[in-house]
Amino acid sequence: MKPIPDPSWLRWQEHAASLKSAATLRATRPATEPASNAARLILLDTIGCMLAGREAPEVMAFEENLSSLESGPFTFPGGRRLSLNAAAQVGAMAATWDEACEGHAYAHGRPGVPAVAALLPLAIARECGLDATVDALALAYEVGARGGGWLRIRPGMHVDGNWPALGVAAGVARLLGLGAAGILGAIDIAACQLPSSTYLPVTQGKTARNTYLAHSASLGMSAAFAAQASISAPEDALAYYAANFSAATPDALPAPQDDLILDAYIKPHAAVRHVHYGAEMAMSAREELGGTTAGITRIVLSTYREATVYCGNRAPQTPIQAQFSLSYGIAAMLRFGVLDASVYRKERFDDPELRRLEALVEIKLDRALEEQGKRGGSLTVSNGYTDIERDVRTIPGDARMPLSAEEIAAKFMRYAKGRVPHEKSFVFSNALLASEVDVKMRALWDLLF
Repeated sequence: MKPIPDPSWLRWQEHAASLKSAATLRATRPATEPASNAARLILLDTIGCMLAGREAPEVMAFEENLSSLESGPFTFPGGRRLSLNAAAQVGAMAATWDEACEGHAYAHGRPGVPAVAALLPLAIARECGLDATVDALALAYEVGARGGGWLRIRPGMHVDGNWPALGVAAGVARLLGLGAAGILGAIDIAACQLPSSTYLPVTQGKTARNTYLAHSASLGMSAAFAAQASISAPEDALAYYAANFSAATPDALPAPQDDLILDAYIKPHAAVRHVHYGAEMAMSAREELGGTTAGITRIVLSTYREATVYCGNRAPQTPIQAQFSLSYGIAAMLRFGVLDASVYRKERFDDPELRRLEALVEIKLDRALEEQGKRGGSLTVSNGYTDIERDVRTIPGDARMPLSAEEIAAKFMRYAKGRVPHEKSFVFSNALLASEVDVKMRALWDLLF
């Protein structure tokens, strides 16, 4: 009898083992000091994005509808009572609404948003301390980032409804006190049911994409609660998923002891990260022009392929299309000098001069960047007989150019102002970032009310 060949997914066992080693390493020990500090910054920034996103009528309606059916122990400032699952869904949706939230280049997505959305209400309900919450977030980020770097999505898909649930499962399991075996079990349970989410809503300007991370937060929580109840799952679920349902990369995962959270970026601008390179160059060009754009006759952006694939939307008709538009981001920055939630509101979104500038933008592929596998770009703005040229390889928020704690706190206060008075948001941000004692999350959260 001929031997039965090994299942195809066994080739991914080393990758799965590496990811699980990273999780096991962080299952019970405190996060390293650098990772803990990074997690606090991500926690603050994500909460700020949640508070800003809750101003959108659709998010307010979503929160109201869930509250009427799933009232519970958690409330956002100025909001209604929500169950833990409902709060996680609202928080994840709100945090992504203006596209101002964190992300990770290696993961090609945002491991932190659904983790914060799930961990925040759970920590408050369970009377957990800030330290335990931060440790759980740091673990969730490591699992999510490694999953994103390895379990790449297929063409036409969107990451948000996919691998982020793995990190949520790990983080919630840790906050529940499950230990290494329970955390790995939660990851395996989530791996058995990772969904496929399409990029289609973005191309058509539909906000269904903003429900994807809400689903990831809910799935991750469910997987952790299932693990707590001793529900079992195949230990090779991740490897099986990699072989059958993803475009997994064969590159080895980072070493288990590496803290990938240190490479997370926190955005200074409200747009997909690919848009920031052009926006930064446009901001510099605008300064040279003294804020006047009427004389601009030509705009040329050369950038890397991934940016052109995911953010090639032209003449966007809805805010979500604009958030994924290189040309819109450049035009908005040239016109207004900012790229924040205000440029997606009607009075600025339909501005004739912004639309004229957007139509002028030419987008080209920078083959040198493509060959080097790097991000960045160059921008030429022609104004009369003058060409203003800019070139960028690193942008604010990158690991090599991180935003300072003061800048992140200032962003939080700007984004929170619609729901929280400045004095309260200042006290909250300072307490979250600077507290040297293990303050209860409920006590921290109450500072916003």
